[in-house]
Amino acid sequence: MTANAIFVSMKNNRILSLFLIVFLLPLNLKAEGTGGFMKPVEYIVNLFDAGADVVLLAEDHGVRENLEFVRNLIPELYSHGVHVLGMEFGASEDQKVLDSLLTAPEYDEQLARELMFRYNCSWAIKEYTDLYRAAWDFNRTLGEGECKFRILNISYIYNWENFDGIRTPETMSVVFPKGNTEKYRADIIEDSVLSKAEKILILTGTIHAFTYFRYPYYDYTSPGFTRYDEGYMGQLLYRSIGDRVKCVCLHQPFPGYPGRDGGWVQPAGGKLEEYILASAEGPVAFSLEDNAAGHLIDSSYYSMGSTGLTLMDLFDGYVFLKPLSRLTSCTLDTLFAEGHSFEEIYAASPDPDWHPRPADMDDYWRRIRAFMDIPARYRGL
Repeated sequence: MTANAIFVSMKNNRILSLFLIVFLLPLNLKAEGTGGFMKPVEYIVNLFDAGADVVLLAEDHGVRENLEFVRNLIPELYSHGVHVLGMEFGASEDQKVLDSLLTAPEYDEQLARELMFRYNCSWAIKEYTDLYRAAWDFNRTLGEGECKFRILNISYIYNWENFDGIRTPETMSVVFPKGNTEKYRADIIEDSVLSKAEKILILTGTIHAFTYFRYPYYDYTSPGFTRYDEGYMGQLLYRSIGDRVKCVCLHQPFPGYPGRDGGWVQPAGGKLEEYILASAEGPVAFSLEDNAAGHLIDSSYYSMGSTGLTLMDLFDGYVFLKPLSRLTSCTLDTLFAEGHSFEEIYAASPDPDWHPRPADMDDYWRRIRAFMDIPARYRGL
């Protein structure tokens, strides 16, 4: 029996599983052969073939390799009956314009920039708008009358212009005039995809992608001083369609545990990377339920209020393209803000509690470059 088969057969025996992980993996016990590893593209399309209607790709924003992976997925998705890519980074108000862009006789790169600018005036990251170009390129290969590949904007335009930093139901209803963004996104997916018996791959930030995992917060009034959030997009979809939605993590650092870790930490304390690099070659993807890696213990922020949290408690699957130390930054689109004044950018700057508003145009670009610097973000991991 392979090492991986041992873990799978014991997946319902947590004590024995934890024993095996703690004592055997450090001794370089590794799966024979591929141990359940697949090529990443093959793994994603197999999820759809096996019955998933929604696959949520959980990303840490701005990693070049992740966006290249999604771009290369488009033809394979289409050939497996998945004709829609959902993106957190786009406004539903502009959906008709985006649909026209992706089916136009000629590609309009400046219009692509404008569509992204309208959603987030600081998202000057070329690889995201390159997904529009990739969809347009693919649609050019289709015959007349064939269903075109579509990118679905699942967010809307927020209003940060007069936000003064005070968060009350009254002030935030002005910022978010169409209501709770997580429910809005889930509703768009239900209405635009699921109600039509279609399937969708969604690229989104990790916190929005969790399905069965409940995001923890310290809360003095809750049992064990931990409150669990179940209102994110993935959780709402999971509540609605159950196992027909899958959450897959694109390799990334996890937030560190408060008071112990500084900033970001490696998943499973680094044991995940060690295990994959010892067990596989090249980019791989795998089910966390069916692979030894899924039983690895994670003690990051996500483990708050939990004992023995494993990686398969967080996600259904995992895509590993490169070690964190080898992931790279995206490309700055220096033409992104062309035609827009600093006053317009200042007023539209999103969530100043997350990223303070820029002082001037030089500061605007400096902040974007700093955000996009993946080697700096992942330094020391």
